[in-house]
Amino acid sequence: MITKDDLTFLKDALPFWSRLSDAQQRELSEGAIAYQFPSGSTVHGDSEECSGLFLVKSGRVRAFILSDTGKEVTLYRLFERDVCLFSASCVMRDIHFDINAEAEIDTYAILIPTLLYEKTIMESLPASNYINQLLASRMSEVMWLVEQVMFMRFDSRLALFLVEQSAIDDSNSIMLTHEGIAKHLGTAREVVSRMLKHFEGEGYVELFRGGTRIIDMDRLIAIAERKD
Repeated sequence: MITKDDLTFLKDALPFWSRLSDAQQRELSEGAIAYQFPSGSTVHGDSEECSGLFLVKSGRVRAFILSDTGKEVTLYRLFERDVCLFSASCVMRDIHFDINAEAEIDTYAILIPTLLYEKTIMESLPASNYINQLLASRMSEVMWLVEQVMFMRFDSRLALFLVEQSAIDDSNSIMLTHEGIAKHLGTAREVVSRMLKHFEGEGYVELFRGGTRIIDMDRLIAIAERKD
């Protein structure tokens, strides 16, 4: 069961809520489940069946894929009020798109189980349209990642990551190890370490144990936006 505050959040977070019938609203409110995930804990594993519709009430979640060799690459992050489907196969039965997800910080989330939201989108056109838009948005993020990996120079990818992570943390000090950054970017720690050392030598960043401090934000932004 969810609390009254959770229900208020659910109504605000789902744009199609007001267009559902009273019975449909009651089914969602009674079937939704609240979860708390400590920082670093698994939210969803790629071996799991589709979990359902996942709404982040507070916290932050990293969605990523994991190769057979153990290499990770971040697909996207979920922030407060973000909504996610943990598998495209939930909506499109001929597509199997499994991902992992972990809580980057302590996270509180509401889950609408698969059978419940599938019933809702079958009965409600506004809900179905919203799910299709959500899926399209997430697939666009994945395609942007593919473009980065395939066509963007690594120094630009790393600079872009540092700039974005600084904005997320609201700090010029990024508390991630080289291994942690490598997991986000889908590369080896040694590759990240070499490029960060280069950035430090150029005066763009300062490296310290367990993190990186941005010294020249303007220069990093210029590298991130470079087209060559």
